Amino acid sequence: MAASAVFVFGLLASVAGSPFQLIFSTPAAAQQTPKSAFAKPKNGIFGKTQKFDGGLPLHLQADELVYDSEGSKVIAKGNVEIQYENNNLTADEVIYDQSANTLSAQGNVVLRDANGNIVRAERYTLTDDFRDGFVQSLSVVAVDDSKISAEQGIRRDGNVTEFKNAKFTPCRTDGSQPPLWCIAASTVTHDQAAQTISYQDAQFEMFGVPIFGLPYFEHPDPTVKRKSGFLAPDVGNSGDLGFFTEIPYYFALSPSYDFTFHPRYMTGQGVLWMGDWRQRFANGQYSVKLAGIDQDGSDLDVDPAKQQDLDGFRGSIVTRGDFSLASWWRAGWDVTLETDDTFRRFYKLDSILLTDRINNLYFTGMSDRNYFATNLYQFGGLLLDDTAQSESRVHPVIDYNYIVDAPVVGGELSLAGNALSLSRSDGLLGTADQEMSRASMEVKWRRRLTDELGITYTPFGELRGDLLQVNNYRDAETAQAIDDDTSARGLASGGVTVAYPWIASTAGASHVIEPIGQIITRTANVDQREFPVEDAKSLVFDDTNLFDTNKFSGWDRLETGTRANVGLQYTFQPWTGGHARILAGQSYQLDGQNPYANRTIRCTPPGGVLTQVVAAGVDDNCNPIFSPNSGLESASSDYVLGAYIAPTDNFRFISQSRFDDDNFTLKREDATLAVNYGPLAAAATYTYSFADPEFGNRAEQDVSALFGLRLTDRWSLLGGLRYDLDESQFITDTASIRYQDDCFMLSVTYDEYHIRDEARDIEPDQTVMFRIEYKYLGGFNYKSNVLDYVNSDQQAPGTNP
Repeated sequence: MAASAVFVFGLLASVAGSPFQLIFSTPAAAQQTPKSAFAKPKNGIFGKTQKFDGGLPLHLQADELVYDSEGSKVIAKGNVEIQYENNNLTADEVIYDQSANTLSAQGNVVLRDANGNIVRAERYTLTDDFRDGFVQSLSVVAVDDSKISAEQGIRRDGNVTEFKNAKFTPCRTDGSQPPLWCIAASTVTHDQAAQTISYQDAQFEMFGVPIFGLPYFEHPDPTVKRKSGFLAPDVGNSGDLGFFTEIPYYFALSPSYDFTFHPRYMTGQGVLWMGDWRQRFANGQYSVKLAGIDQDGSDLDVDPAKQQDLDGFRGSIVTRGDFSLASWWRAGWDVTLETDDTFRRFYKLDSILLTDRINNLYFTGMSDRNYFATNLYQFGGLLLDDTAQSESRVHPVIDYNYIVDAPVVGGELSLAGNALSLSRSDGLLGTADQEMSRASMEVKWRRRLTDELGITYTPFGELRGDLLQVNNYRDAETAQAIDDDTSARGLASGGVTVAYPWIASTAGASHVIEPIGQIITRTANVDQREFPVEDAKSLVFDDTNLFDTNKFSGWDRLETGTRANVGLQYTFQPWTGGHARILAGQSYQLDGQNPYANRTIRCTPPGGVLTQVVAAGVDDNCNPIFSPNSGLESASSDYVLGAYIAPTDNFRFISQSRFDDDNFTLKREDATLAVNYGPLAAAATYTYSFADPEFGNRAEQDVSALFGLRLTDRWSLLGGLRYDLDESQFITDTASIRYQDDCFMLSVTYDEYHIRDEARDIEPDQTVMFRIEYKYLGGFNYKSNVLDYVNSDQQAPGTNP
């Protein structure tokens, strides 16, 4: 005992019967130390470098402590627990070598790091600042239940962790069954400084069965948000494109911008070169997507004349941006430029159902009582029968709204303005352009009053003025050509809305019955013949605009004369929740000019012969601007009915109907049903419009539906369709089955659409897509055109002979 002194502290020697506690100071020169192999999910499974404070103490607690003064060692035995910062180490025995600055733990070693990850091992040797270490027979469980097991684990230089004969899986497993998938490798190295994970002699396994192997591969660790490299490929087969593959390469050029190069190699069409640029700023972002191909027109299944038109370069540029200029102001754009109107749809870059191309540049500002917006638009039609007149440019349209802060005559005073400049190629008179400029301003006032009986009165008034300059248009009501003219119009209106709600309560609900009446008197006749209709063509009369003072959708048309609107509204409110509301009503033209009324217009379309059109107005091709059966064309309008029913939060039904005022025949119906109950979420929409002689003389009705059904906690079904009831055929339909657990996702999707443009390169298509995703490893897609196999002797992928 002369050479050394040994002190044994047991439970009986501890203070107040508690285990002995000893505090050691760690070296002052301790450096930054990386976290364990796994981190919290928000930082990725491998985490980020953690900082250690060398001045903090190390707390040790054990049943028995042996101090070897000669060997400078402290041996802790029995229920050993060591705490350093947020790291916690427990073991049967720990030897602290002060001369080597190491801790050696053995027997049921469990290390819980600062991230909550757990390392289990039989023996663990590490430096006293938890910076470096060596582990034997270890198992690491991350906070997201990802696991890595290895024969040995070595951490060196504070940021490199190396696992020998290791297996990694993010799949939850109790150990009785192999995980759904894992990666086994002779060496797995995680370099936290380089933020990479590398595998040597790697083998990918599913259900414990080896699938394929690689001598070496490397990928960024999950803490990396952006790093250059290849992305998951896209592979498919199409009758038009042939077999194709798309292998993206991502360039992480800067923390604020990047570029993805993803050419598509096709056996049927060559190479479609594509690239995406993105950039972020402190106040916004923008993107540019490029696509182009040297097209061989003879490879396209279209008319020979069209083949020549499509031969050569075809491509597009799509760019979008949005920026915040100040607290109230924003600016941005959404622009698509293309060589022809089918390129993006043929190569599946846009939806096949897209019918219009709209380019937009905007500048907006909004405060509590002000709104300002300037928009530049370019409109282009994508349908086969679209003419050059479908192409129009708005440069610009300006909207301004202001609500006066202080009450005026006890009510609210507001101002609204709109200015529009528009041009269109291929004008009526053969000149280069149609041109239209209009400036409009209106002032509105309203006030709400309630008497002792509960009747509400809302008087209102409006002054409206417009200035117009047009060139190369057609008079909408006489069909006469207008070469160059300037016009003005004005309107004064006033009225009152009266509502008398009756409230009743029953044992389980409250009921409100509310008669509503409105009368508006305006200038009896306003000459609108020279005012083209550009922004007011969408005229749908239903319960939502029954009490609007102007039922036209835009600024180009005004209601005139005296009109009365009446309705009856019923509201049902159960005490247990839910609600229902029904509104029915009708509109009456009492005096003055009815702008919705039909008249016979003699019109000669460009290149055509003189014809007669019965409508409220015609466009430059002698087509009715509005449906002659809008429901407002006579003195007594059609009846409108709106029903909004939601008995629970999980069920909603909306119906908007219009009925003939003579025989109550259904003229229009828009109905939506949405259900979200338990494992089922579904929505269906039905639309109907009666046979209009001026618009094809056939009824149009279709139904669309979407649904999702969760079969189990891992299996689900998804589906959707749009079906034309008159033609008895599908327009589009899709179905998908999906499996997803904590580490793996597999889906099989079938898409079909029935759109044909025989003169151009648009045909029906059916596609099956397989998608697989592995947690932390990305995904793989496969697309196949089913028609290729239906019309041939080939065997479809994934099917049995």
